[in-house]
Amino acid sequence: MTIKTRASPEDLYHVDGNAELVNGEIIHMPPTGEGPAYAAGEIFASLRNHAKLAKQGRAVPDGAGFQVDLPNRESFSPDAAFVVAPRRRGRERMRFFIGAPIFAAEVRSEGDYGPAAELALAEKRADYFAAGTRVVWDVNLLAEDVVRVYRATAPDEPTIYRAGQLAEAEPAVPGWTMAVDELFEPE
Repeated sequence: MTIKTRASPEDLYHVDGNAELVNGEIIHMPPTGEGPAYAAGEIFASLRNHAKLAKQGRAVPDGAGFQVDLPNRESFSPDAAFVVAPRRRGRERMRFFIGAPIFAAEVRSEGDYGPAAELALAEKRADYFAAGTRVVWDVNLLAEDVVRVYRATAPDEPTIYRAGQLAEAEPAVPGWTMAVDELFEPE
């Protein structure tokens, strides 16, 4: 009989690339493609500019780890995020964020389509909300409904944004908007 050892958040520090800790297992997140990478970068850049102008909160790019304490999940690694937690000092700044971001953006990659992927994305959103995230974006570059904004207060009733519209993340990032068109590289 093989006994499977439950991974810990500490184990994530020794993983190459992005990964999350779900149900005691390290879930590797493969590199993403050109379109999703561009969109995630644009979300981060827009959030960073907003944080500087508002002098409030901080934008977090892809690759950052957020350590949480849920029964089935111990970490997140969103494609872009926004936090309002105070900055830690010294060596602690080298560690994962403690707690969930107030806003998280998940940009779908090539493998994030189909019934199993939809279920996994819904479960991850529920985990975000259980950990304290207030707003989650589900960004689908292949759909007419490009940005679905899910809120902890109404997790099954997304606000939908399409090309030509401004998407928002209220109440998590007050006053911030981003043109949906900016998620796509110019031709």
